[in-house]
Amino acid sequence: MAKGFFAFVLHNHLPYVLAHGRWPHGMDWLSEAAAETYIPLIGIMREMIGDGYEPRLTIDVSPVLCEQLADPSFKEEFVSYLKQKIEAAQKDIAEFIKYNQPNMLANAEMWLKFYGKTLDDFNAVNQDIIGEMKKLQDEGYLEIMTCGATHGYLPLLSRDETVQAQVKAAVKNYEKHFGRKPKGIWLPECAYRPHYAWVPPVPIDGKQESYDRKGVDEFLSENGIDYFIIDSHLLKGGKSIGVYLDRFEALRRLWGQFEKEYKPRAEDKDRTPREVYLVSSTAEGKKPTAVFARDPETGLLVWSGEHGYPGDGNYLDFHKKRFPGGNRYWAVTSAKSDLADKVEYHHKTAMSRIPENSEHFKTKVKDALLRYYKDNNRPGILTAPFDAELFGHWWFEGPVFLREVIKKVHDDPDIDLTFLSDHLHRVSPSEVISLPEGSWGEGGHHYIWLNKETEWTWKYIYMAEKKMCELAQYYEANRDSIDSELVDILKQAARELMLLVASDWQFLISTWSARDYAELRLSEHYSDFKRLSEMADKMIQGENLSDGDREFYRDCHKRDALFDEIELGWFARVEYPVKQFEHQV
Repeated sequence: MAKGFFAFVLHNHLPYVLAHGRWPHGMDWLSEAAAETYIPLIGIMREMIGDGYEPRLTIDVSPVLCEQLADPSFKEEFVSYLKQKIEAAQKDIAEFIKYNQPNMLANAEMWLKFYGKTLDDFNAVNQDIIGEMKKLQDEGYLEIMTCGATHGYLPLLSRDETVQAQVKAAVKNYEKHFGRKPKGIWLPECAYRPHYAWVPPVPIDGKQESYDRKGVDEFLSENGIDYFIIDSHLLKGGKSIGVYLDRFEALRRLWGQFEKEYKPRAEDKDRTPREVYLVSSTAEGKKPTAVFARDPETGLLVWSGEHGYPGDGNYLDFHKKRFPGGNRYWAVTSAKSDLADKVEYHHKTAMSRIPENSEHFKTKVKDALLRYYKDNNRPGILTAPFDAELFGHWWFEGPVFLREVIKKVHDDPDIDLTFLSDHLHRVSPSEVISLPEGSWGEGGHHYIWLNKETEWTWKYIYMAEKKMCELAQYYEANRDSIDSELVDILKQAARELMLLVASDWQFLISTWSARDYAELRLSEHYSDFKRLSEMADKMIQGENLSDGDREFYRDCHKRDALFDEIELGWFARVEYPVKQFEHQV
């Protein structure tokens, strides 16, 4: 009998970039993630299965990412991207031969092989990444969760209807792509808010008045979601761990503004991330939702670019690229070395570090689980959630590390790999707890998404939410007689709202990693929503649309052609309205 259970969890998400730029921000993000993370992930799964292993990996794929990977325009773009990278490697090879640079030549040949194999692997799955993930789930090797439809930051959205739409669209989109209902969800940014009287952080119609809001857990329960994942500090209190501070200098500066105001909750010694709990923030008889907590002991070993395995000086450096092709030829060297000081990458040396790093990680997992078993005389779970793009995109050697950890855990008789849903069924938790409001990251609250640099974004989000609900309510009241053209316009307005509320925009603004792009995208989606809503108002008032109006709608629909299953009713009314009650966390 196992003395502990281990769950690797990978969060797969990118904002909607189709038809919204290519380089340096836009489609190349999606192509890079597909080449360096999604296809290698499928590859290591198939490799382990072929070697007789049962990987039992839990992932989520955000609905907005599912829509992009399934879109024909991505498939065409991705093939072109891979051919460009192959051509770049070939040109680099010729230059390195010319200048007698044998190690750089070996690296260029590595890239030629890597991108050539990636193209072959993509074609081998019929250019259907989502379809291959579905097969792995149907075969019992992968458990796929869903995520908020466009990764909206749920605690700060001003309307319960918008939160409801993020969850309902996620469930319906999951059924479309995977042929079943999801069991779990990755809450965007692991952000949670309980039921309470909420005050908007920026004025709505010039007011900042409190009103009762449903807890995020209520929406999950109502839509058949069994579990979600949180950072450990939401469960236990104490100091939260900021996983991105060492990657983004702008976040360190931003955190400096909030740190003096941050007071960690007293740690609850009775709660542990080794157990599964039920969460409820409602006094009603709704089914509570289970919650798994990220393990803080092992998280930084992988997350941290400075203190974790990716910071090993032998691994491939993420930042330094050779132009015009953009391939990478230099090693990390040291976590704080300047780009000019980076030494040449040696692939064999880098790969030789994987056995030690993977064994160290597996040992840390085992020690934590054995310690819990010894103290409590029962097995616990260690949940290790990470952004999937860390494995392969940020950390080139990461997929091999992932494979080796899974194999080592699989071969250890004291630890069992598990899907989260299987473990939930195994332990059948009965303890119902309440959770505070918060997210991942240093301080555990909203400062990354709500600060002086991003405050303006919420003003426009709140105006759009309010207008969308008004238009959807008109649709509900007149749905038997409403013009089909108006329905199409309203649905496109709803799509623009959903893209507008994506949490990616505030994150990119706060980190300064793609600030101009994020500000432009958010502004464009608001502008598109505003014109579509004005067109809807014209039709409601009996006015005719101009040819320019219709052309504008067609262009919007062609550009932002996601979620054909969207329903206006999600924005018209809250399915289970909020009930007033006193609640304290």
